[in-house]
Amino acid sequence: MSAVLFTGFPGFLGSALLPRTLRRDPDARAVALVQERWLGRAREALAEIERAEPALAGRTDLVVGDITTAGLGLDPAVTERLLGEPLEIFHLAAVYDLSVAPRIAWTVNVDGTRHVVDLAWRAAAGAGLRRLQYVSTCYVSGRYDGLFYEDDLELGQPFANHYEHTKHEAERVVAKARDAGLPVTIYRPSVVVGDSTTGHTQKFDGPYYVLQLLLRQGSTALMPLPTGADRVAFNLVPSDFVVDGIAALAGHDAAVGRTVALAQPHPPSVTEMCETFADRGGRKLRVVPMPTSLAAFSIDHVPGVGRLFKVPSSTLDYLTHPTFYDTAATTALLAEVGVSCPSFADHVGPMVEFFRSHPEVGSAAMV
Repeated sequence: MSAVLFTGFPGFLGSALLPRTLRRDPDARAVALVQERWLGRAREALAEIERAEPALAGRTDLVVGDITTAGLGLDPAVTERLLGEPLEIFHLAAVYDLSVAPRIAWTVNVDGTRHVVDLAWRAAAGAGLRRLQYVSTCYVSGRYDGLFYEDDLELGQPFANHYEHTKHEAERVVAKARDAGLPVTIYRPSVVVGDSTTGHTQKFDGPYYVLQLLLRQGSTALMPLPTGADRVAFNLVPSDFVVDGIAALAGHDAAVGRTVALAQPHPPSVTEMCETFADRGGRKLRVVPMPTSLAAFSIDHVPGVGRLFKVPSSTLDYLTHPTFYDTAATTALLAEVGVSCPSFADHVGPMVEFFRSHPEVGSAAMV
């Protein structure tokens, strides 16, 4: 028997990866660490998983905890049980919010990761740690100007927000443990959007803010963009590619010790993305040249502009994002397990259609 600990359940990644992990290892039991306020939602998500796959029923325990607390806030009996058999950890919990306050971002993303790594070391010293599967982000690059490789991390880059900065610091914690001998795989998704086939997503944020701005307009849609937007890549990937990549590599020995850039090898430019959104929505795009600094100031300080655009000013930095992500090593590694990234042209249609047909979906993150 072995145990698999998930943080971040019932979020999108945890809900998708938990059943796949149990399928991969028929002898494993899952333990999902859940904040008490999300316990009801976690029970619903688990019930849905078990209805869809009755063979998995009874193999998952929901336990109350909190990664921001030493020992993850777990009951000592739960910790003893986890450390009494070989353990695999999926650390998925984080604050995915560009506008997050610094204290919250640091407490959840950095301190929370330290506490998970502490448990991983205890497991390694006991019955054994099979692997720490850690989900980071491509945006540990900050605003590095140039090509950012999978193994790059500390290049003196500035950061656009506390989310980027704290995820960078958290990855440093994990990388230090990996370099000290802990079996680790680090996954760096770029901007994650809806499923490549259905378009389904749990929230509309990031590029969806641009999409809503365009589709709220008439036959000609105005989009303020900075000069040079046609030379800035906007790297977005469908959620099923991220799930497929993590699920396949989690059981692939060649991924141990690796950092995996789950990014689009051939991303559209910002202008191309906007043109495609407009076209798929039956609009003709008209670009209005505007510096992002002016647009951000207007959204934050000019009465009525924020309500009109419905675009958080924190997202505008990504219209001038200077980093390109090298995915050559990741693409080769994923080929070994039969996973490849759909092109933007292949998944943008379902993305737009799901957005248009599901106005009830919001943009709030679980915190």
